[in-house]
Amino acid sequence: MGKRILILNGHPDATRKGLCGALADAYAEGAAPGGHTVERLDIAALQFDLLRSQSEFENGTAPPDIVAAQEAIRRAEHLVVVFPLWLGDMPALLKGFFEQALRPGFAFAYRPSGFPEKHLVGRSARIVVTMGMPEILYRWYFRAHAVKNLKRNILGFVGYGPVRDTIVGGIATAKPAAMARHFETMRALGRAAR
Repeated sequence: MGKRILILNGHPDATRKGLCGALADAYAEGAAPGGHTVERLDIAALQFDLLRSQSEFENGTAPPDIVAAQEAIRRAEHLVVVFPLWLGDMPALLKGFFEQALRPGFAFAYRPSGFPEKHLVGRSARIVVTMGMPEILYRWYFRAHAVKNLKRNILGFVGYGPVRDTIVGGIATAKPAAMARHFETMRALGRAAR
């Protein structure tokens, strides 16, 4: 039986498709023959402001695009987040999206013990990150900080698990054959909904 998959393209540039968009497309292409249902959100196309206070985060009203995104998140059994590494982390717009969408009441609830009640348990995720540096350098020297942060402190905090990752490194110097392998990997992951 197929899964309901939500693909988030976290690249903030709405004027071009780019590598993140192409990788998201490849994942979706693989998911269809795998019997899965795919929805897609391009973060750059959504209208929302950045949150500026704890009160806004906890009590503010989510904008219409965020409410629609929350419904897509609620429907999805598997989440795929694709983004470029910028200054060692996800772009600010994607982080702002998570702050807007994964608010208390929707994604988690506070408990007196200090540990959150996770509302998105039972869902898996895949993080796909593109970058200019080689993957091994990012994992070994930089300890894949942005991936670990998203995996544990954001997605894990609200209940996602397992959360797997794919790092597409060395894109500035990648040969066409290497890029073709990355796209085929995305299609295979889409077929397996992993």
